[in-house]
Amino acid sequence: MEHLATTLARYARLWLSLAKFSLLGELAFRTNFLVKVFVELLWLAILLVFNFTIFRQTTTVADWSEFDYLFFIGCYFAMGGLIETLFLENCNEFADLVRSGDLDFFLLKPIDEQFLISCRKIDWACAPNVVLGFIVMAGALWLGERPVTLPAVALFLLMFACGAALAYGMLVALMSASIWTMRNQSLFEMWWLFTTLMRHPRSIFEGRLASPAGLFFSFVVPIMLVTNAPAEVMVRGIDWRIVCFTLSASVIAVTVSRWIFRSAMKRYRSASS
Repeated sequence: MEHLATTLARYARLWLSLAKFSLLGELAFRTNFLVKVFVELLWLAILLVFNFTIFRQTTTVADWSEFDYLFFIGCYFAMGGLIETLFLENCNEFADLVRSGDLDFFLLKPIDEQFLISCRKIDWACAPNVVLGFIVMAGALWLGERPVTLPAVALFLLMFACGAALAYGMLVALMSASIWTMRNQSLFEMWWLFTTLMRHPRSIFEGRLASPAGLFFSFVVPIMLVTNAPAEVMVRGIDWRIVCFTLSASVIAVTVSRWIFRSAMKRYRSASS
């Protein structure tokens, strides 16, 4: 147990050092950093305008009220910001490391390869999205006069962490496939498809054609649970079956993605071989 605590502390210190180095890199090009932040703010503004425009024409969307849906948008924006801040750029660059042979240098480091590859950079321009997303969620709860209890908040944070773990597992699995394909452009187009699905509540997928897609992306490839599970426990009521499934799915996603990554590393041949 003491060895585990020491290892976790060492990795935490390393991650903080990497985060500081990334921030210094961003601040070296302040204009670019500010433009990226502005683009993210513009994207949030578009989402909010779209939401309020829709609810000028109707009172509910798939049984979601205006402020419940606003909470969902805030959850999606915060989750997307967290994933982009911590993991997306790192995973997207993995294929370039393989093609150039720079992956060799990462494999020589005396730390876990997956940690270093997937966590080495922090995209600080997307970090405000997490804060803004939580502000939108807090505003939605206040405007909708939703009661907030400590158990509900704790369960929401647990589901939010599980959603992030689900997304991370899927990103690592897609990233690892670059070992076999040598390119990940089409693979990450699949990720953008996934993020499109994350933007919508599961309940809109109803009907003969839509229901199979909703079920598939909720329980087979559970990408929709990334944002639906945390949002639902706060504004739609607690469904313990979904809570337990999301918790289990996040553990499975991280475990399977780790196995895929290790398998991919065994197939990797360095640029010098």
